[in-house]
Amino acid sequence: MNYNKKTVLDVDVKGKKVLLRCDFNVPMSKDGSCAITDDKRIVAALPTIRYLLENGAAVIACSHLGKPVPSFDKFVKKGLEKGKALEKLTESAWKKSLAELSLKPVAERLSQLLGQDVIMAADVVGEDAQTKAAALQPGQIMLLENTRYENGETKNDPDFVKSMAALADLYVSDAFGAVHRAHASTCGVADLLPAVSGFLIQKELEIIGGALAAPKRPLVAILGGSKVSSKIGVINNLLELADTIIIGGGMAYTFSAAQGGKVGDSLLESDWMEYSREMMAKAEAKGVKLLLPVDTVIADKFAPDANSRIVAAGEIPDGWQGLDIGPKTVELYCSAVADAGTVIWNGPMGVFEFPAFAKGTEAVAEALSKTDAITIIGGGDSAAAVQQLGYADRMTHISTGGGASLEFMEGKELPGVSCLLDK
Repeated sequence: MNYNKKTVLDVDVKGKKVLLRCDFNVPMSKDGSCAITDDKRIVAALPTIRYLLENGAAVIACSHLGKPVPSFDKFVKKGLEKGKALEKLTESAWKKSLAELSLKPVAERLSQLLGQDVIMAADVVGEDAQTKAAALQPGQIMLLENTRYENGETKNDPDFVKSMAALADLYVSDAFGAVHRAHASTCGVADLLPAVSGFLIQKELEIIGGALAAPKRPLVAILGGSKVSSKIGVINNLLELADTIIIGGGMAYTFSAAQGGKVGDSLLESDWMEYSREMMAKAEAKGVKLLLPVDTVIADKFAPDANSRIVAAGEIPDGWQGLDIGPKTVELYCSAVADAGTVIWNGPMGVFEFPAFAKGTEAVAEALSKTDAITIIGGGDSAAAVQQLGYADRMTHISTGGGASLEFMEGKELPGVSCLLDK
C-alpha cells in the first residue's frame, strides 16, 4: 500500500466546503447523562479542523458513534436475538437508544475546544443537513448527526454516498480509527470528491508506515493481549520485518501449551497450538528472536483479590491460571527493549485492569519510557494501559486506531487510506 498520500497542505481549501471525516467515537458515561468521559479523540482532530477554518474552508464534520440500530425492525430483531422481552422493544425504546448515541454532546465539547459555535445538524443527509451545509460560510463548522443512523453508511450504499458527497467540494479523512472499514463516510465519498488526508492520518502513516517500511534497527515487536487468533496476521507480517518478537498476555499460554507445557486453567486456544509451533519454527528459520515468558504470575481465580504466586512457565497447576508475566520474564523483556532502535507494542502483558496483575505491563511501559528507541503504541488496550500508568507523554507515538493499527501492522490494505489521492 502506498503511504505517500496527499494531505490538506497539498490542496487549496479556500472557499471550499470540506467534508471532514473525524473519529468522534468517544466513550460516554453509562448513567444515561450522555456525558463524554474521554475527549482525546476530539482533541486529536483539532489541528486539522483549525487549519481548515483558518485557511478559509467551511467545514462539514462527520463521524460515527457506537453502534446504533438504524431501523425499528432491526432493533426488534436484534433485541429478540439477545433474549429481550417483546413488550420492552417499543418504538420509544428504539428512539431512546438512538438519542443516547447522538453527536450533540460532541458538538458542545468541540465548540468549547475551538472557542466558536459548532452548528449541529439534526440528520446526516436529510433536509436539515442540506440546508445548513448550503448556508455554511468560510470559517464556520457544522457537525452532521451520527453517520450510523443511516443504513447506507456501513453498506457503503451508492445513493447515500452521492447524498453525502453533494454537501461538499472536497473530502478530508482524519479518522484513522475507522480507515480499516469500507464505509460510505470512510471511503465511498472519495470516489466522488477529491480526497486527501488530515494531519492525524498523515502522522499515523508516516510513523507506523515508516517503522514498518524502514525501521531504525533492531526492530522489537511486543505482542500481548488475550488471543493468538486475533494476532495471526500481525505475527506473520512481523516475522518478515522484526529482529525480535516478544509474546505476552493470554496468548503466551497457547505458545506454552504448544511446547508441551502445563497451563492449568489459563486462557488457551488449543486450535491454534499447531500455528504457534509453525511460528516458532518460522522465527528460528528466519533468525528472528521469539521471546516467550520464562515465568508466570498465577492466580486461583480471575479476580483482583485472587491468591497469587509465581511459577516457571509451563508449570501451572490445575485450578490456577496465568494472569501476568513473572519477574524473570520482565527482566528478559526489558533488556530486549533497552537496546532497540524501534519498538512497536500492541497488547498488554497481563490483566492490567487488576493492580495485582499489572506489574508486567507497567514494567514494559516503564522500560519503553526510558529507551532511546522510537516507541510506537498500537492503540487499543496497550494505549489505555500507557495512559493509565502515566507514561503516555514519554512515547514517540500512541496510535489512535485499535483495529486500524492492527490491520496496518498486518500489512493489509486499509480502504480509508487507499482511497486517498497519491502524492
